[in-house]
Amino acid sequence: MSDVAPNPAAERFPNGPFTRYMIGEGISMTGTWMQGMALGWVMTEVVAREGLQRYEGMLQAAPHLASGLVMLVLFRLGGAYADRHDKRLILQVCQLAQIGFALAIGQLVAHGALHTWHLIVAAALLGFSSSFEMPAAAAIVPELVAKENVAKAISVDRAVFHATRLIGPAAAGYLVGRFGAQWAFYLNAASFVALMAALATLPRRAQGTAEEEQKRQGDAGEGFRHVRQDKPSLAMVALLATNTLFVFPVIIVLLPLYAKNDLRATAEQMGLLMLCSGLGSVSGSLLIMALKPPLRRLAILTGMVLACGALVSLSQADGLVWAGASLVALAVGVSTLVGLANTIVQERSPAELRGRVSAVAGLSFFGFLPFAAMIMGWMTDLFKLRNVLLGSSVCYAVIGLLVMLTVGSKVTGEKEQAA
Repeated sequence: MSDVAPNPAAERFPNGPFTRYMIGEGISMTGTWMQGMALGWVMTEVVAREGLQRYEGMLQAAPHLASGLVMLVLFRLGGAYADRHDKRLILQVCQLAQIGFALAIGQLVAHGALHTWHLIVAAALLGFSSSFEMPAAAAIVPELVAKENVAKAISVDRAVFHATRLIGPAAAGYLVGRFGAQWAFYLNAASFVALMAALATLPRRAQGTAEEEQKRQGDAGEGFRHVRQDKPSLAMVALLATNTLFVFPVIIVLLPLYAKNDLRATAEQMGLLMLCSGLGSVSGSLLIMALKPPLRRLAILTGMVLACGALVSLSQADGLVWAGASLVALAVGVSTLVGLANTIVQERSPAELRGRVSAVAGLSFFGFLPFAAMIMGWMTDLFKLRNVLLGSSVCYAVIGLLVMLTVGSKVTGEKEQAA
């Protein structure tokens, strides 16, 4: 790892370290999306093989519950570690752990020995790793660029994240259909090497003032206090939580069930549906990069309306084209909202608290997703997925609007930020 810290303000955007990190992350995230698609598909097959179709919705959500519960316990520790210790080293260790998990599941799939409990245990172990990886990954990006380029850097980071959804799921669908699901796990393990190589070239974080360095050693609760006291940050975290409760379970957990049971899709077609979602997410990320700060609140409200309409459309879709178009619209709305929310939270976070604030923002996703996924899965088993989609749309609209009419009314832009 490089020991010389450049002055980010003296460099153009994007600079060398940021570019190398984005390339490594792009390759790694492509593998992660491949594994995510294969994991959902494999779970549907394992559940059918074990005769557990009656509980299919809940079992599809069970790995997310296992992972989320572990992260719920450890997220504060992970955020504190990200502020106090070398983020590069934290991320390197986490990549090694995830390589092991991917290879282990791939071997079980290859030998036909995979059971539902394997996936749940693996998810719990992955949650342990992610508790430290997520805050460090979120906090390292702003450190690689000058302060005035933080919003651009986060937008590029989100665009890379979502662009990989155009490749990963479609590639996984092809691999699962032609060569077997184990290859998605093997290639994901290999993809982590690219990110580890990029991390090895990054410079150390520039030393802050004595006061800033002392604050880095503060307790994990300081991230909560900052978010609670800063109303725009609080509004954005609340919106992230609302997305997690009513939208992300559809995209992350229930889409394999929707594709296989409602649309009668093949593995390749499932990959194409995820590609549609990725296309919408990339479009939303590019929109954020071109958006001026005074228009942020309008963009968030527009994203909410688009997401609600897309959920209703998905509940009525009777073919792949209709469903694919609905997923594009849903992803545009969600990625715009989530991208802006994360940008605002990061911009308003003091550098010495960024790891802990990132952990709080991450909690709005990983802390709520396991419970939301289980509830959605349970409701799907009881009321059918299409009815759950309609209910999610209504709840999302009501709660999101309440947030924006209260604390969200303070989200205006850069001038308000500096006040």
